[in-house]
Parts: sequence; structure tokens; C-alpha cells
Amino acid sequence: QVQLVESGGGLVQTGGSLRLSCAASGRLLNIIDMGWFRQAPGKDREWVALIDRDNRSTYLDSLKGRFIISRDNVRNMVYLQMNDVKPDDTGAYYCYARESASRINFYWGQGTQVTVSS
Repeated sequence: QVQLVESGGGLVQTGGSLRLSCAASGRLLNIIDMGWFRQAPGKDREWVALIDRDNRSTYLDSLKGRFIISRDNVRNMVYLQMNDVKPDDTGAYYCYARESASRINFYWGQGTQVTVSS
């Protein structure tokens, strides 16, 4: 099992910055990548970014240049730096981890709320 705990959400003004953190614990040996999804009110969950074990990152095209994903393998942390935020960035942000064991497993955090005021 893998446990994920997000933090860092809150209220931020348009154009501001916020850094989300995700602390991972448990059975991490077979984790192949970690990342973030988000869900705005009344909308489907949307993938945001991922980072793999070799620190290669991939982003939703519309977020390239504003969001930066990073990881600290010593502390088992993944971060999402959100810059120049917009009201459309409002939503619950969920950290996930993808494990390759006998099958592919996904683990999720409980989410952290980001609200961008205009």
C-alpha cells in the first residue's frame, strides 16, 4: 500500500503562486511515476502533470510554462509549483502514484483545495 498526503492548498489571488506538496509513504519500491490531477466544481477530474523515476516530467499542454512538477526522492515528496494562477485553476488537487507490481495500481491522496480569486 501507498499513502499520499497533500498539503499547500489555499486561497490565492489571480497572478499569484502556490506550491502544493505530496508526501508519499509505504511501499514505494514499484512506483513508476507520480503526479497531479485536479477537479473543478461541476467538472470531471483532469490530469495536470506527472514526473517519473528519472525526473522526466509531462504536463497538460495548457499548463506548460505555468506549472512545474518536481520531486525529492530522499524525502519521498512530489511538488507542484503553480505560477501566474488563474480563476480556472480553482479546484481540488489530488496527488497520485502509479505502481507497477503484478498489475498497475493507482493510489490517491485526499486532495487539497486551491481557490483563485479574481
